[in-house]
Parts: sequence; C-alpha cells; structure tokens
Amino acid sequence: MPAVYAILLILLVVGDQTLKLYVVNNIATLHFQEVIPGILSLTHITNTGAAWSMLEGKMIFFYIVTIIAIVILSYLFIKAPKKNYIYRFSLIFLLSGTIGNAIDRFTQHYVIDMFSFDFVNFPIFNLADTYITIGVILIIISLIFTSAGDQYKQ
Repeated sequence: MPAVYAILLILLVVGDQTLKLYVVNNIATLHFQEVIPGILSLTHITNTGAAWSMLEGKMIFFYIVTIIAIVILSYLFIKAPKKNYIYRFSLIFLLSGTIGNAIDRFTQHYVIDMFSFDFVNFPIFNLADTYITIGVILIIISLIFTSAGDQYKQ
C-alpha cells in the first residue's frame, strides 16, 4: 500500500477514535454540548445496532459482517487500478469508517455516536459513519468519471 494511503487510513482511524474518546471523557451519556448553536451539537450515545440503531443488539451478526467488509474492502483496494485515485481513496474512506466502528464493536460491544444536527430530525452519527458516507460518494464520482473498461485497467 503506497504510503499516502496508509497514512490517510491511520489518520482517519485515529481521528475517529480520538473524537470518541473525547466524547466519552467530556460529555455525559445522553447530554448535549453545542458546537454551532442551532446547527450542530455533540452528544454521547451508545449504539448496539447499525445506522439509525437498525438491528440493535445483533452483535454476532455485526462481528461477522465487519470482518467480511474489512476483507472485501482490503481485497478491492489491493486489486484497484493504481491510477484510479478516486476509487482507491473511496476504499480508504470506507475501510477507515469500517475499522473505526469495528474497534468500538470489538472492544466495547457498541459504537459511540456523537454528531447531532439541531435544525433537523436526523439520527445521531459518528465520524466513522461520515467516512463511510464520503467513501460512497467518492465511489459514485469514480463511476461517473471512469468508464467501465477503464475501471479494470492496471
């Protein structure tokens, strides 16, 4: 893995875990701390499910899916065309988000969520979830700007 990808992966995972540690140490569970008044708050909740607490408590399922996702994303990155930078960065973001939430799941049996939009009713989420969203957006961009044939060229 070229150094830039490895460094980005490490920085993203460390950033996710550092923010989660800050939240755990500085915000009581279910309490809010305004960051941008009327727009964004930090809170401290635990989530034993997936996005929006779906499949709450199904930890064995999440352990299996997480391991499979990490293996598949790693394989796709290794096999990705070297010059398809957007696609490769999308995989790094997806992998970082998956690893960030996996660390929580495997060590605490839940994921820490903290971002709360104050102006709209939207589920509380974490930095790793944001990485996954960015990864999906980058994959879409990659598909739009790369023809199907170019996707598989080395």
